Amino acid sequence: MIYIGLTGWGDHPALYSEVTSARDKLFDYSGHFPVVEVDTSFYAIPNSATIDKWCRDTPERFQFVLKAYQGMTGHLREDLPYETRNDMFNAFKECANTFKKYNKLALVLVQFPPWFDCTAQNVQYIRYIKGQLIDYPIAIEFRNQTWYARDTKEKTLHFLRENELIHTVCDEPQAGVGCVPLVPISTANKALVRIHGRNIHGWRNIGNMHNWRKVRFLYDYNEEELQALAEQVRQLQGQAKDVFVLFNNNSDYHAAPNAKRMQEILGLQFEDLSPKQMNMFEGEL
Repeated sequence: MIYIGLTGWGDHPALYSEVTSARDKLFDYSGHFPVVEVDTSFYAIPNSATIDKWCRDTPERFQFVLKAYQGMTGHLREDLPYETRNDMFNAFKECANTFKKYNKLALVLVQFPPWFDCTAQNVQYIRYIKGQLIDYPIAIEFRNQTWYARDTKEKTLHFLRENELIHTVCDEPQAGVGCVPLVPISTANKALVRIHGRNIHGWRNIGNMHNWRKVRFLYDYNEEELQALAEQVRQLQGQAKDVFVLFNNNSDYHAAPNAKRMQEILGLQFEDLSPKQMNMFEGEL
């Protein structure tokens, strides 16, 4: 099964009615897509009461991709706002368990920083992550090309497969060592595709450090590019039971229409969604 969605639900105005309040945006979102990435958990681990509301606001079969907290992935180095590393992981597991309680946890996304390169020490840290999150399906996203170098690519994929870790397939600008190539290979019974856009200038953050997020993900995929990506998704469908495709190119709100077009190209009809509050896409695609 192929599931298409977006990274976050709060910033896609095309999906909401004119009277939708911030607290009701997830409900409106779930009338369009069957999965969403919880990206706010990267910055702060949400509490159980908040997750309870998210799960109650969405249909029974709706799924969440839970992004790992930045302290777990090395983005904070050793500057952790928890007394111990175990406290941090326990807080995150409590969060993940609330999604599991509702049977709505698709997987946990562990996205490493660009400086997390292919070394024996970092391989061991991935094993540590696996041990800490043993009860959850884990997707690993690399952001350093050394994991896909000529002499390491097959070893990387073998390592993920051997440890039952989901390989995150990325489409992003090829702008140096801090990015990865598109490698449409699944290493588990689930596959994750994250579509970041192809804005090379924005990815390098040249002259835009104060506003890097707004620039980095500014990209609107054209028809030829979406058709080619759809073929890669079909290829993954032949390798995994479930394929989750998440559009992250939303600096100028392109993610939702690109995702809708991808859905059309793949001929997908998502059932059991929330009632739509508006149908702006009908007749336009």
